[in-house]
Amino acid sequence: MSPELLYLSNADILRLQISPREAREAVLAAFCDNAAGLNIGLPKSFINIGPDSWLLSMSSACEARGIAIVKMVAIVPAERSQTRPRVNGLVCVSDYQTGLPVSVLDGNSITLIRTAATSAAAAVYLAPELPATIGLIGCGLQALSHLDAFVDLFPSLRKIYLLSRSLRSAEKIASVASEKQLDPIIVNDPHELLSESEIVISTVPSSPELKPFLDARSLPSSSFASAVDGGRSWRSETLTAFDRVVTDSLKQSASPVDVSERPVESVKYQEDLVHLAAGSSRARPPIRALFGFRGFVISDLALAELAIRKARTLGIGAVLPR
Repeated sequence: MSPELLYLSNADILRLQISPREAREAVLAAFCDNAAGLNIGLPKSFINIGPDSWLLSMSSACEARGIAIVKMVAIVPAERSQTRPRVNGLVCVSDYQTGLPVSVLDGNSITLIRTAATSAAAAVYLAPELPATIGLIGCGLQALSHLDAFVDLFPSLRKIYLLSRSLRSAEKIASVASEKQLDPIIVNDPHELLSESEIVISTVPSSPELKPFLDARSLPSSSFASAVDGGRSWRSETLTAFDRVVTDSLKQSASPVDVSERPVESVKYQEDLVHLAAGSSRARPPIRALFGFRGFVISDLALAELAIRKARTLGIGAVLPR
C-alpha cells in the first residue's frame, strides 16, 4: 500500500456512490469472513464524558483484506440552537502487514451506510420474502439511508408508513419515498404503523424524556423489525412477542436495551448475524423477527475497504503526506 495518507471526507464518500447492494454485499462478506475466522472485531469500549454523552472506540483487522481499522465516535447532544450532528466520528485505516496508516475516512458517512446495510443483511435471513409495506419510526438521516437499502433489497415494497416527532422530517422522507414509487402515509399512532408494516425500522435517539412506546404485539405475524436504536423505543415487556431475536454480534450484545440503556432481562438474543452468515437457514414466515443491534465494527471495516478501493479507482479524495 502507498505510504501516503488518503483522506475521504463526507463529500468524497458521497461522490463514490456506494450502492445499497454494494454495501449490503460487503457487510455480508465481512460476517462470512468473521464466521470463518478471517477477520476479528472487538466489542465497543465506552467512556462517559458527560450527561448523555459518550466516547466510543472499536477496532477490527482482516489479513485477507489487508487492513486494520480503529473507529472513534463521540456522542454529544446538541443544544437547540446548534446545528451540528449529535454523533461524530472518524475511521482510521492501517496496512495490515506494515502497520502504516493509509487512510482516514469521515465516520459519519461510513456509519450511515454500514448501519442500513447491516439491517438489510439481517433482513436477507429474517424478513418476509415479498414484503409490500415498511414503517420508519424516526425520520432522520438513518431513516433515509434505510429507505435506500430496503427499496433496493425488496422491490416488492409499495407503501411506507412514517412516524416522527418532526412533521417536516416525515414530509422529507415522504417526498423521497414518492420518488421511489412508494405510497407514503404519515401517521401519529404507533399502533397503526406497526400493525400495517411487514418491515419496521426504529431509529429513535436516546433522550432523558424518551418513554418506550412501541408494542411488539401490534406487529403482523409475519414481520421483521430492525431496532437500530438497540431496542430503547420498544416496550420491554412486549419483546417476548418476537419469535426470533437476533443481533449482529453476541460478543458485543447479549440482549436488547431499555430506555436507560440497560440490558433487558426478560429477553436474550438467540443468535447473531455471524451465525446466520455462516449458513443458518433462512427464516420461514410467518414469524416475528427482531434484529436489535448497536453496530459491530467488522461492518465498518467492510465499508472502509470498499470506499478506499473505489476512491483509488476513481481518483477521489485528498492524498496527504505523512
